[in-house]
Amino acid sequence: MLSKEFLVEQKQCCGKGCFMCPYLPRHKQGSKKIMNNMGYACINMNLSNSKPRVTTNRSMIKRTFTEKGLPYASELTLENCKDLLTILKWNKDNGFDFFRMSSDIIPWASEYDLCDLPHYDEIKSVLKQCGDFATDNNMRITTHPGPFNVLTSPRPHVVENCIKDLSIHGEVFDMMGLSRTPYNKINIHIGGAYGDKESAMKRFCENFHRLPDSVKSRLTVENDDKASMYSVVDLYEGVYKVIGIPIVFDYHHHAFCTGGLSEEDALEVAISTWNGIVPVVHYSESRSREQEDPKIRPQAHSDYVIDYIETYGNEVDIMVEAKAKELAVLKYKEIHEVV
Repeated sequence: MLSKEFLVEQKQCCGKGCFMCPYLPRHKQGSKKIMNNMGYACINMNLSNSKPRVTTNRSMIKRTFTEKGLPYASELTLENCKDLLTILKWNKDNGFDFFRMSSDIIPWASEYDLCDLPHYDEIKSVLKQCGDFATDNNMRITTHPGPFNVLTSPRPHVVENCIKDLSIHGEVFDMMGLSRTPYNKINIHIGGAYGDKESAMKRFCENFHRLPDSVKSRLTVENDDKASMYSVVDLYEGVYKVIGIPIVFDYHHHAFCTGGLSEEDALEVAISTWNGIVPVVHYSESRSREQEDPKIRPQAHSDYVIDYIETYGNEVDIMVEAKAKELAVLKYKEIHEVV
């Protein structure tokens, strides 16, 4: 592959990173089959069904938080962090090098400063142990804050709440000592279109600059599962080309919002935004394949994934978004004889 600089000099490339530019470096590895890393999200089914139960999602309703306050929130957070370390150790023993950390590890975190938690020093220590363990064992840790994080919103208070929530995620990853790169990504959907995608994406890019470096350096965006929302094409043109953050390609979402691209081409465009870091993709299948029920939305995720995940020769880390979590990955590997 000739360098883009050379091609610009030879007037074969404008150098602006145009959509589907034939001169963009591609991550293809010829036609050989790539052994891609596979991970799962948040909950370990084996451990969550054990006694004592291992989980990082301990929380409480708002009334309980109001009644019991920071001491109880601190207790739950410490237990969640200790169990995160247990899950990471299980992952190492069972061949999982990729894990999405729960966004609920710190209950009601937006209601206080983390340093005000009574167990803050111990929490910080355990989180650092988790980060060190992941780093020492070449484990990739990511997170996916909830859909209420909407940087495209025209309402200032919604944006302020989003910035606060994302800042907490960045603070936690810093406490863990994780890299300030998309390798340890904080992934979100960009939010609503509000009847005008162009203006909404412009607001997203403007609000991006209000985020702390702990978030900006890790933030990624993901394509949506509704035709009226954001395709890979939209994100490439309206977000990546403006602020340069990577695009996470979601296979299942792409089926509902193609932007006029084939699966392979959309994947290639998303991969081109990662600038040397192994890209992350999301994979799931429709729950309607497992249950014939007209009430089930075709976008809903299945318990397991059956089809072979075609990466078209690209090296990517695959986050399997299936309800059966690590059991789904293990079953997939059994079906397709993946080591």
